[in-house]
Amino acid sequence: MKKGIGAVVVACAAMFGGAAQAAQAAGDASPGDSVGGIHAGDILVRLRAISIQPDVTAGGTLGTLGVGVNNAIVPELDFTYMIRDQIGVELILATSRHQVTSNIGGLGGMGVLPPTVLLQYHFNHAGRVRPYVGAGLNYTYFYNDKLKAGDTPVSIRHSSFGPALQAGVDVQITKNLFVNADLKKIWMRTSASAGGADLGSLKIDPWVLGLGVGMKF
Repeated sequence: MKKGIGAVVVACAAMFGGAAQAAQAAGDASPGDSVGGIHAGDILVRLRAISIQPDVTAGGTLGTLGVGVNNAIVPELDFTYMIRDQIGVELILATSRHQVTSNIGGLGGMGVLPPTVLLQYHFNHAGRVRPYVGAGLNYTYFYNDKLKAGDTPVSIRHSSFGPALQAGVDVQITKNLFVNADLKKIWMRTSASAGGADLGSLKIDPWVLGLGVGMKF
């Protein structure tokens, strides 16, 4: 299923709308509340379980073969530094292993390492329920690829740069502990060749849904 930037905006808006309703229902904490709130200089560390769901578009021979990339569930670690009360910079670290499929059978597996940096805006920064949105840049490194079409090895381009969008919400539980839900759209792509022949492009462009816990330092 193909989704564009418009679909990302709709998904992010839906998540933010739900978080805003939750904030209204729960009631915002005051700036002096000892439990809620983040401020400039705070460091937020989150550990999430993420579901990576590729939104694949294949071109050239790869498209003719119906090449796809399977889903994966892996841990993710991220760090946010609040440079202002409402503005933070987040570094996301995770790696995953995916199987590449086609109409002629499995083509093998590849590792994906996509460090991503996002500039975030945090709503209701002084409260317990804090929605946020982010936008940034992703670098993807494809590694340990063991791809073959039959007995023919398939080579891929190993580096990719692309944008990333994000929406999520933190809900403070204690003074330093919170739970988190997060949705990201990351644009990443590669291209393939076999025996010197170009096989076309592969846009992976995953949706990444995460649930986890975090600590405020």
